[in-house]
Parts: sequence; C-alpha cells; structure tokens
Amino acid sequence: MRRVVVYPGRIAVEPADIPVPRPDEALVRTLAAGVCGSDLHAARGRHPFVALPYRPGHEVVGIIETAAGGRTPGQRVIVTPYLPCWHCKMCTSGRENLCENLQFFGCGYPQGGMADFFTLPGDRLFPVPDALDDHSAALIEPLSTPVHAVRLAGDVTGRSVAVLGAGTIGLFTLAVLRAHGAGKIVSTDPNPGKRDRAAALGADVTIDARSPDVTGQVRKSLGGSADIVFDCVAVQSSTDQAIAIADRGGTVVVVGVPASAVTVPLPIVQDHQIRIQGSATYLPEDYRESAGLLGQGAVRAADFVTATRPLAQVAEAFEIAASGNHVKVLVTTSG
Repeated sequence: MRRVVVYPGRIAVEPADIPVPRPDEALVRTLAAGVCGSDLHAARGRHPFVALPYRPGHEVVGIIETAAGGRTPGQRVIVTPYLPCWHCKMCTSGRENLCENLQFFGCGYPQGGMADFFTLPGDRLFPVPDALDDHSAALIEPLSTPVHAVRLAGDVTGRSVAVLGAGTIGLFTLAVLRAHGAGKIVSTDPNPGKRDRAAALGADVTIDARSPDVTGQVRKSLGGSADIVFDCVAVQSSTDQAIAIADRGGTVVVVGVPASAVTVPLPIVQDHQIRIQGSATYLPEDYRESAGLLGQGAVRAADFVTATRPLAQVAEAFEIAASGNHVKVLVTTSG
C-alpha cells in the first residue's frame, strides 16, 4: 500500500506493508482524509506535541475491510483519533480526551489515515450516518472541536461573541454558534477572503485582525465587552486581544493550538474576573452533535470543502491548505 510520511522540508508518499489488525482492531480502507491546521503546524515543525517525521491523517473516513469491536465489513466509518488508556483518573471520570497517557492517531502515532489502509480498535471507529456523503463525513471530526468548545463555554443563546480567526476552526465555531442561537457575532482575520467567508456563514461584523485598534472595533461592534471570545489563533497577539475584548467578566475559550507559550495579564484576569477556558479535542457527545449538524444542513460540506487532491499529490494538498485560500482540503485515495 501507500502511506504519507512528513519529513523536515518534504512530504513523501512511500510504499508500506498493509498493517495486520490485532484481535480488537479493524482494518480500514481510507476514502478521504482532511488536511488539518495541526498537520500544517507539524509539517513546519511548529506543533508543540508532534515531532518530525510523522504519519499524518486523523480527519479520516473509510470503509471497514476486516471487522472488530462490533463493527462489520463494508461499514463506512470515521476515526475517533484520540487513543485513551481507559485507566487513568481522566478516563475513569468521563474525560478521556484528557487521558494522562494519551496517544493520537495521525499525530505522532505509528499510523495515520493518509494511507491506503490503517488499523484501529473498533471502539475508535464511529459509524457514518447513511445520509452523509464522504465529504460531509470527513468534517465530523474537525467540526467536533468547535462543538466541544461551544459546550465548554456554557449557554451561548443570545450572548455577544467574538471569534478570533476565520480559518477552518474559526468558521466551524461560527457555524456552531449560529446553530446554538448566539447573539451578535464578530469575526476577525487578516485575510479578506476569510472575512468574506465568515460574513457568508453568519458573522454580523468582520474586522481586519491587523487593524491598529481591533479590540476597540470589536467592542464597539458588540456594544461593549464580549460575553465569550473564542481564540482560534492562539498566539500572543490574539491572546492579548481576546482578554481585552472579554474584559470585564467575560470568558475566553482557547481553541487554537499554541505553537509556543504566551503570557497573560494575570492581575487583570483576576481583578476583572475573566475566565480562561482551554478546549481540547472532543468527546463522543460532540461527535454525535457534529454528525447531527451536518445531517440537518446546519453545516454544509459545500461551504467548507474547497479542494480535493489524490494521495499522490499530497504535497500539493498541504501547500494549498497552507495558502490561506481554502477552508478544508481533502486527500483522497482515488489517485
């Protein structure tokens, strides 16, 4: 079979043996895998938890070839890529996404979904509803991250919200907020094309993140501080903006993966009672809601899948995904 390996400075498609599943595992034939923002960070050596070389692909839809774990051959599935130990405090308290011994398929794991075949335990495979096509199914995993973040933020109904960053996760966050009945939403991004997409997906106001007074413009647009700010960028400048926009009494939800440490004005956070909430991946209920939003048409694949490339052209898929001109790029095994 073929598999993708990301090395420093290059992305290769290499021959490999088809993996042999263990008794609790299924062999899955890949149909499509999304290029995630974390893949782009890792390929540039900027992901804090993924070292090069690595085998990418965790936003995966495929078909079961050999059954295990209650699954049946021919069943279409997506991957639940976090691999918990199921024994630590986090796992036994229903927070397996925070497992103390966590492994992550496609992110430093021996296998990734950008390959013709892969193996995983049957309980890490989520059946795809028949109503969803492959492009929609490939969005369940990335959409689940904003679903989880919005759930952690609390009831967003009628609340004023700022979403910093209009990349894939920022746009998904916007769509989830709209589905949950949020009030006025302001989206920021330096890329005018991304701001246009945010407006088309329901942002009331879009603002250039490079403007000298982003904070002031967002607060003016909202009529005051934001009840909730979703930081989908997670760099020093966005952290500074998020805290200033949420000041006072607001919540900042960190959804983006920081490439390095940032600082926060702790005296302001304490004295102005600002809540900073990290959001890590998702849980099974987030997958179910994500699939439901796609099935209901609240999130449409046509709005998000903007390019596909065959596996043989995976380097180009990474390149165009990093260009800022696309939302979600899918790699397919059809070529």
